[in-house]
Amino acid sequence: MDPAQRIKRHKDDWAELERLLVALDNVRRPVRAEDIDRLTTLYKAAATHLSAMRTQWPNDSTTTYLNHLVARAHHVLYRQNDKGGSRFRRFFGAYFPNLILQRRAFILMACALFLLGLIAGYAAVWSDPLNVHLVLPSNIANAIDPAATDDPRGDLHSPLVSTEIFINNIRVAMLAFVSGVTLGFGTVYLLVFNGLLIGALAAVFAQAGETYVFWAYILPHGIIELVAIFIAGGAGLYMGYRFFVPGAYTRKRQFLQAAQESVLLLVGTLPLFVIAGLIEGYITPSDLSLGVKYAVAGATLLLLAVYVALGSLRARFAPSGSGTR
Repeated sequence: MDPAQRIKRHKDDWAELERLLVALDNVRRPVRAEDIDRLTTLYKAAATHLSAMRTQWPNDSTTTYLNHLVARAHHVLYRQNDKGGSRFRRFFGAYFPNLILQRRAFILMACALFLLGLIAGYAAVWSDPLNVHLVLPSNIANAIDPAATDDPRGDLHSPLVSTEIFINNIRVAMLAFVSGVTLGFGTVYLLVFNGLLIGALAAVFAQAGETYVFWAYILPHGIIELVAIFIAGGAGLYMGYRFFVPGAYTRKRQFLQAAQESVLLLVGTLPLFVIAGLIEGYITPSDLSLGVKYAVAGATLLLLAVYVALGSLRARFAPSGSGTR
């Protein structure tokens, strides 16, 4: 049975489960024993459907929809045992990394758009150094002058420039997600433009013969920041994609469902920015050797990969509904 046939056969039961969950979330409405019995029956059936979909079509939108539905039903059924700390651990321990893998095509697309901008920004400034004033905001362009000092940190990580870059990255991540409501077009622009900024900065330091130094002071915190931006950008792109490719459901329903998932992706990136900020505050400007800073960058990339892989495994082998939010 393909996803379309499964939807046609079971959509009434799923819709009933959704309506029952909404009713039980209404604290003013008394909970009846028959409601709990019916919820239990529908929950078990939906969990069975989800198990089959995970096996045959793990990346289908119906699988994602059922995953959310079963998670909501599980939460309602076991609400009394569902403490806040437990939800937090499940979200960051399994659901968030698993959702990253589910949306990896859009996250990789966001990365590709950023790299496109980076290459364009680098080429523009490399061909004509004066283009740096066209690409970079004036407050950054006027503060960067690696050739004027023997310590490139003085320019690259002055309080002004460091703060501007950090705030810009958080702003880009937030806007890249929110721009999903523009059907993804705003997200594309923001990813390419942010790539232009980094590419232009890289070209400035390359022209001064300080490429090795530049990336040593960018990558330790930049790996995590950029991954967070790509995740947020991928979330925005997915929202736009679901508007144009709604699948078996209505365009409005798929877009709202995509928006709900994308919000969770965005929430998951917030700790990444906090970690990146700590690295930028204590490791990036420190007196550690450049080699050590490259090692820190490599370690952050490795830890991120391990985190996503382990989280995905936990979600895959968790009981239906317990590996989600």
